[in-house]
Amino acid sequence: MAQIFDRSSNALARMSLVLTGLIVIALGVTLDSLQRSPWVTRQGQRPDQPVPFSHKHHVQGLGLQCQYCHVTVEKSSYAGIPPTKTCINCHAQIWTNAALLEPVRKSWATNESIVWTKVHDLPDYVYFNHSIHVNKGLGCSSCHGRVDLMPLMYQQNTLQMEWCLNCHRDPAKNLRPVNQVYNMAWEGPSSEKPVWCSVSEEKSGKPTAQSVNCQTSEPGKTEVASLDLNGLKLPGMRPAAAEAGDRLVMLSTAGNYTKFTSQRELGNFLIDHYKIRKPNELSSCEVCHR
Repeated sequence: MAQIFDRSSNALARMSLVLTGLIVIALGVTLDSLQRSPWVTRQGQRPDQPVPFSHKHHVQGLGLQCQYCHVTVEKSSYAGIPPTKTCINCHAQIWTNAALLEPVRKSWATNESIVWTKVHDLPDYVYFNHSIHVNKGLGCSSCHGRVDLMPLMYQQNTLQMEWCLNCHRDPAKNLRPVNQVYNMAWEGPSSEKPVWCSVSEEKSGKPTAQSVNCQTSEPGKTEVASLDLNGLKLPGMRPAAAEAGDRLVMLSTAGNYTKFTSQRELGNFLIDHYKIRKPNELSSCEVCHR
């Protein structure tokens, strides 16, 4: 009986299998790249807003703090969008006839909220709590980027699960003292710019992070006051190098501080004292997914 397929069919079959595998791999790589691209994540995009609000002008130019507009960022799961009254507090006095601010004036007159386009918009099934992150020493710029340099707000990071997990697996690289959370220019300690931290007694009802006191200036004996002691010497006090008559400059001794010259050292220190859970302690998906 004659063969139906020629011997070359075996080679063609092998080549077709290899080609099919390559197509599947290429398709997988393409889809993976697509779901990480700004077209899907909206990273770097500047959506149209009813008012072209400039964070750079208000934060860097005028010196407004984040909490002035985002009043619930330290106590709520939402940072909060400021009501029209917050804008009118200033713009009832300045730029009162600016065409760009017509939506603000209309909102104030009609008592209807301005409909802003949310820039950092997580999926509905994701639960993110702003307050816990802020009170555990995660700075605004770690997630939102240098907002103080953005004329128009855009999404700095992907906000994908992979990005969140990278931080939760190694939070030390992003943690900072709570008094530096709103410092957009924070870069972490270095040998040229060290940070000193001390730990005080924890207080009930207060975030554990508030028991850690950090400063960027070297602690030590700090000038407190200049008094006329008539030659009296007090324990723990010493005169300054220069004295004027019987007037004595009193100096007090600072508490116990630890010096940090790298972000890794500081981050590991803060993990312990902020009582941040390790990755293996986050055993439930319900921590982030609702």
